[in-house]
Amino acid sequence: MKNIDLAKKIKELRTRKGFSQDELAETAQINLRTVQRIEGGETEPRGDTLKRLANALTVTPDELIDWAEQEDKGVLILLNLSALSFIAFPILGIIVPLALWFLKKDKIKNLSEMGKRLLNFQISWCMLIFLCYGLTVAGLIFGIKVVSFSILGYSDLEIFIFMIPVLYIANGIFVIINTYRSYKGKTVFYKPAIRFLR
Repeated sequence: MKNIDLAKKIKELRTRKGFSQDELAETAQINLRTVQRIEGGETEPRGDTLKRLANALTVTPDELIDWAEQEDKGVLILLNLSALSFIAFPILGIIVPLALWFLKKDKIKNLSEMGKRLLNFQISWCMLIFLCYGLTVAGLIFGIKVVSFSILGYSDLEIFIFMIPVLYIANGIFVIINTYRSYKGKTVFYKPAIRFLR
């Protein structure tokens, strides 16, 4: 956990309660200099000091710690890899990352933005894959010709059938590349995607 994140939260809660640093120190029964060092990000409250501050701010110690965003590459990597669940069923590529994102978005640094990018990409990809499935089924069962084009002598139906594995492979490549980028601390690149989550 970054001291600065916890420091901001303590200062924010103190201000919300209308306490000065001196009043917080008095209520928590700790030294004023300790409060100043904690809010300055010089030290992190632990044990008894953390309990006293939490009581003075009327929150639990766990809530106080959880409010501070943590840096956790493992969760960022897991979020990206969770999108590979699309292999079992396309919708799982949305549901699994969405659940992980929803549980951790306010607790892990950069997870909120990364999750939005990943989910926008996966939703867009699912719409495209289901469109290809639908056009393929419509062509097979009803003989419907949705669009009129052919490339290198292939029929529309053959092109849609060919597109399905190509889209699966492309999604897998995007997920793997962005997992590596998040491991290296770089911004993920999930495009093209419709921005459903902003």
